Parts: sequence; C-alpha cells; structure tokens
Amino acid sequence: MFGSRWPTLVRDRVNMRNRRRIVALMAAMSVMAGSIVFAQRIWVGGPGGGFNRVPPKWATPADFDGSFVYCRGFYNSVRYEQSGSGWNTDYPGADNNFSVRLRELTSVAVKFDADRQPNYVVVALTDPLLYHCPMVFMEDIGSAGFSDREVANLRDYFLKGGFVWVDDSWGSRAWSAWVNQISRILPPGEFPIFDIPLTHPILHTLYDVNEVPQVPAISFWRRSNGRTSERGPDSSEVYFKGIQDARGRLMVLMTHNTDIADTWEREGEPPHDYFDRFSPRGYAIGVNVVIYAMTH
Repeated sequence: MFGSRWPTLVRDRVNMRNRRRIVALMAAMSVMAGSIVFAQRIWVGGPGGGFNRVPPKWATPADFDGSFVYCRGFYNSVRYEQSGSGWNTDYPGADNNFSVRLRELTSVAVKFDADRQPNYVVVALTDPLLYHCPMVFMEDIGSAGFSDREVANLRDYFLKGGFVWVDDSWGSRAWSAWVNQISRILPPGEFPIFDIPLTHPILHTLYDVNEVPQVPAISFWRRSNGRTSERGPDSSEVYFKGIQDARGRLMVLMTHNTDIADTWEREGEPPHDYFDRFSPRGYAIGVNVVIYAMTH
C-alpha cells in the first residue's frame, strides 16, 4: 500500500547504519502497515480514531519468564495536562504495537500470551514485580505525583540497575513539575540531568538516528494542519535528556516536547500521512532504546 512512497520517506527521514537495515525496516513495516491480518495484530483505535479507556492489565509473576515484557509504570496524577490522560496516555495501543514491531524487527524474545498477542503489563511503582522489568515506560509524567514510598522504591530500582523512559510531556510547566518529582528520587546534586548527545550509543544500537523528531499527538496534528509544537513557542525545542549513575550508566531517558509513543499507537489509523512522516523514525528510536536498556 505504501510501496511507492517508502524509498523517499526512509532516505529523507530515517538515517540507518547501512542500506540492508533500511530495507529490513522498510519491508517489515510497509508490508504490515496496511493490514492487520497476521499472527500478532496491530492495535487500531475505534471509529474516528478514538480510543476507549482500557483498565490496567496488572503484572503478575507469571508474566515474567525472561522474555521482553512492555512494562508501563502506574502513577497517580496530581495535576491536569492538556491532551494527556495520566499514566494511561497512549495505552494500550503503544504498548501492543511496539511489542509487535520489536519482535518483527529484531531477535528480541518478546513475551506473547496464549492468543499469540504481546503480553504488555502495568506495574505499580511500589510492586516488587517492578524489579522484574529491565525497563519501564511512563508517559504524561508532567502530571505525576509520587508518594514517599514510590520515591524510595524507584530510587532503589534505579540504583539496582533499572531504566525508565519518560515520554509525551509538553511545555515548561510540565517539565518543571517532572524535574521536581524526579529530583525527589535522584537528587540533582548527585544525579544531574544532562543533554544526551546525538552521538550517544543509545541512538545507534541498531539504527543510526541522527535527529530526535518533534512528534505531536495525531489529534493535534490533524486539527493544526500539520504543526508539531503542541504548546507553541513554549514547546518548540525537543528535549533528549538523561540521568546516569556514578559509573555513567543511563538510568533515566526523557523525551520532552515530543510524543514518540504516538508513532507506535497510531500506526494503523487512516489517513496515513501521520504514519508516513513519523512512524519509521519513532520505531527506530524505540528499538534502539530497548536494545540499549537491556544490554547496559
């Protein structure tokens, strides 16, 4: 369905390590993008692209057998962010679709359920099962407020080797709120936030990504005629920041003023101009991050 558009799209918008990897990404996604008739189904929203709220699929011990499981961190929101919905922003579409593509594009052993669908889970930040997740995804974290118990448990998780990727927050207000929360867990005097350079290995584990794109929510993209900064001048700069431990191991990845996870969640929705522009780069970044997190 997208065959005629893919060569230019990939050449112009996704920088890969070599042509063979470009072809692999192009072939896998272009074949599957227009159809959901395959063993692992891509999650597609309801009529008009809407998504109904889905209750959390809480993690259980049986979910962890050494395979990759998409772990989404659960938190309570203490403030409202425009276009966000708290812990379940982009859930479960992003969780499902990214797991499907990770299995197709890599040799990572992704956990599937009895119906051969990805077995993504939601984990409370105080649950001991958090330590079974080599990495945790969290979104709309400008609205988060952590309890003292969550703060203590997350600090322990980080210092024992855990990794968290936070995504889809916008503007200076949300950033300030998040910095206040993460500073309770990892005090900035000991664990400063830093700009991750584009040369960092996290962007080059499988695909060479030389730019972190600004990805708006698909709803904003549609109603704004293709603009990308959801808060105007207050969110014009994409943040790609991190926090590392004393040995230089990355513990926290922060993508702010961009919504990488929407490139996964919305890939099956028409019209497909959003997919064409954003999804290849979004998946390339996501695959790189997962491989990096699981090998460092």
